[in-house]
Amino acid sequence: MARPSGPVWAVVVAAGSGRRFGGPKQFSPLGGRLVVEWSVAAARSVADKVVVVVPEGVGPRPEGSFGADLVVPGGPTRSASVRQGLSEVPADVPVVVVHDAVRPLARPRLFHDVVAAVGGEVAGALCGVPVVDTVKRVVGSGALVTVAGTLDRAELVAVQTPQAFRTDVLRRAHGTSGEATDDAALVEALGATVRVVPGDPDNVKVTTPADLVRAELLLAAGPEVLG
Repeated sequence: MARPSGPVWAVVVAAGSGRRFGGPKQFSPLGGRLVVEWSVAAARSVADKVVVVVPEGVGPRPEGSFGADLVVPGGPTRSASVRQGLSEVPADVPVVVVHDAVRPLARPRLFHDVVAAVGGEVAGALCGVPVVDTVKRVVGSGALVTVAGTLDRAELVAVQTPQAFRTDVLRRAHGTSGEATDDAALVEALGATVRVVPGDPDNVKVTTPADLVRAELLLAAGPEVLG
């Protein structure tokens, strides 16, 4: 499918507290920029306008708004923060992209692929990479965890952002005030179709300091990493 006829907006979610990282990792330096600035720049590869959602109390820097057109405060959860950003998207925008700021190395191809996949009966599209490890379903907790079954990894993908959606469907999904670890789950709950496009193993999610080191090494390998 081709790019939609109307404008595309992006919401870059950068409102996390970074408890596992030891601080808000989205504002860590990476290759001469902040992590969030890489993500905003990546979103611009397909978006006409970019909204970045930041923690309460964090505003635009004196030298700019992290490269975004709008900076808005987030909510107490990821889904609440997406709703804050989505509220800034005009009603006539047909497609919106949601991207996690902590995935700074997302290639432009990923953004174009998810946007191109949306249309007709396809309400959303996400990036997915094959699951290479054997995955077990378990029950219990602590020292009493036992295996309840083995999942068929041929039917599984590990999900990434960016994710793109018909804006009207994403608004309806968030209108339930539901909570999920990604927006596709809320759209799926409506019974809408979400397509999977090939993701990228180098689309690193910065969760720990080791992930930031890996991102730095990938950037040092050359600009083609983001090509």
